[in-house]
Amino acid sequence: MPRVRRCRQPGCHAMVNFPDHYCQQHYEHEAEYLASRQRWARSHDKQYSHKYNTVTRNRDDAKRQQYNFYRTRQWSHLRQQVLERDHYLCAYCKVQGLITPAKTVDHVVPIEFNEALKANVDNLAVICGKCHRRKTDWEQRYYGTGQGNELRQVDEITDVSAINALMNKE
Repeated sequence: MPRVRRCRQPGCHAMVNFPDHYCQQHYEHEAEYLASRQRWARSHDKQYSHKYNTVTRNRDDAKRQQYNFYRTRQWSHLRQQVLERDHYLCAYCKVQGLITPAKTVDHVVPIEFNEALKANVDNLAVICGKCHRRKTDWEQRYYGTGQGNELRQVDEITDVSAINALMNKE
């Protein structure tokens, strides 16, 4: 028995044999549909993610080493240790009196600013997505981290509550 599916035309309930997507009445849409699927597949293929990881994310050797650290066994153990220590709750929301579940572990002082603290458990905190975006923006303004910025000579802030106050002030 041949495999069949319903016609993709909205409101049409005719059955179509594989590999077609439209019945005889709506077959003029078939080529357009296949072209749109190919466009989507091209934009979501491995070449796209490969370009992102090798060109965009790893802009230079320092960034490449920094990214590779997150792929080590040491990082996965540190990350798990911090998640369990903080009970999977955002430390920045906790300072505000909110309880927000989170699975991201963030460096309080960014690696770009002080690489010696990258494996220090005391420099790690669990952070939710909303706080992470705000903190990243704040770090770029305060420390000068990020693409196109130049690192500034400023004091390190290691206290989560102080960082949270500065993030909310701006």
